[in-house]
Amino acid sequence: MVTLAEVAQHAGVSASTVSYVLSGKRSISATTRQRVERSIRELGYHPNAGARALASNKSNIIALMIPLRTDMYVPVMMEIAIAVATTARAHGYDILLLTGEEDPDAVRRVTGSGLADAMILMDVELDDERLPLLRETDQPSVLIGLPASTSGLTCVDLDFGATGALCAEHLAVLGHRDIAVIGEAPAVYERHTGFAERTLEGLRSRSRELGLRVLHRPCEGGYDAMAVTLARILDERPGTTGFVVQNESAVEPLLALLRQQGRAVPEDVSVIAVCPDQVATQASVRLTSVAIPAQEMGRRAVELLVAKLDGHATDEVVLLAPELAVRASTGPAPSAP
Repeated sequence: MVTLAEVAQHAGVSASTVSYVLSGKRSISATTRQRVERSIRELGYHPNAGARALASNKSNIIALMIPLRTDMYVPVMMEIAIAVATTARAHGYDILLLTGEEDPDAVRRVTGSGLADAMILMDVELDDERLPLLRETDQPSVLIGLPASTSGLTCVDLDFGATGALCAEHLAVLGHRDIAVIGEAPAVYERHTGFAERTLEGLRSRSRELGLRVLHRPCEGGYDAMAVTLARILDERPGTTGFVVQNESAVEPLLALLRQQGRAVPEDVSVIAVCPDQVATQASVRLTSVAIPAQEMGRRAVELLVAKLDGHATDEVVLLAPELAVRASTGPAPSAP
């Protein structure tokens, strides 16, 4: 492993000069800087991360907190994480991934140990236990998600309230009046997870304005759970002609069950999904959907955080506008003229 002293000898300068070139703490002539940088390239020198952190009081690491729960759709979470990692790398930061469910303790560990320069938190609940700790610390942080109160916080998220409203509007225009929302697993609502609660709130609010009746049923996902959930919906509201699905693992089971019951999509019932484009376009019926902009959310979160680290930003909330892609799964309600 090449040392700083070997770089200095190769470039014909002192070790301190090499250190100043790397840290930028002192002005070095362009000629000397170029000679040192050429030696670094030729020798393949990589500064020791631990020593660099001690010298600069920076780790150049961002902690990414993703509690990987069994009731969450992991592919979306990991797509966001990959976007965070690649964007962070482009800004010179590496990612420390924290996947446990010890949320407040993990925040204390990061803020108290110097493990990372900043934090990005995912799977945000409306009354998230991590938030008081974030507000108390000077360490920069960004939430991918929206809590009930955003005071003193920086957040980026899809506008899930507007997403729910957009789904209601689309079905209303097509003449549907009875709508069923097939939601995430019950535990997601029990935790008051922000994205699920806000979607439901936006859909219900807009439905009241449009005169739609809404029935919401959480679902564990999978064929058996979806069969029970669909039976309950049709028993309570046999006139249901519109479905909004915010549960990726329930999408294909729902379509299969509707086929088995002789309910054609979209001739008899319409289905909208809030899901990644890949899920919507690869379903057995190409689904009308509102996409989850996972890559954009991850990228924007890092950019907001880097601006904070550079001292160029204040707390703000960035909500990405939802976009509805109309495909083969929605059409006029059967009773519509």
